[in-house]
Amino acid sequence: MESLESQLLIASPQLLDPNFVHTVILLVEHNDMGALGLVINRPTGKTVQELWRQVGELPCESQQPVHLGGPVSGPLMAIHIAASLAEMELAAGVFFAAKKQNLDELVRHGERFKLFIGHAGWGPGQLEAEIEEGAWRAIPARLEDIFDADDDLWQRLMQRAMAGVLPEMLGIKHIPPDPSLN
Repeated sequence: MESLESQLLIASPQLLDPNFVHTVILLVEHNDMGALGLVINRPTGKTVQELWRQVGELPCESQQPVHLGGPVSGPLMAIHIAASLAEMELAAGVFFAAKKQNLDELVRHGERFKLFIGHAGWGPGQLEAEIEEGAWRAIPARLEDIFDADDDLWQRLMQRAMAGVLPEMLGIKHIPPDPSLN
């Protein structure tokens, strides 16, 4: 399988793992050693300002939510639009940071970013097997999707991921937003 790095993974409606129900994951890394991604649509109840009081040395006024990037613990990570604070570019205009000095600057002065505690991780071949089983759909990442804060992100992206798949296969002309209402 080609690398899915910089793609969005959309959890299948059949994926019942509570860590991933209705999640959208931005894949940061995907190679023969495994994969690492960040759940972009799972805000916690904590703000960046509250978290920064515990981990930062300088004050931070950001009221943005901290996101739960996944069930695997690890360092704080961020996706953002500040090229000068980038450790890697994930998609056009979307950057990744985990170094403390970059995160410090980002949370104090950054305009468009998401900060994550935890991440999603897969061992060699694990993600590929889950995709083969139908647990995930992969679509190209777009800046507007990554920084979207709407509650219906999963639903909208699932519709995009399935566009042209089910209707052609099953002869369905319209898929309702919530198939359970069908």
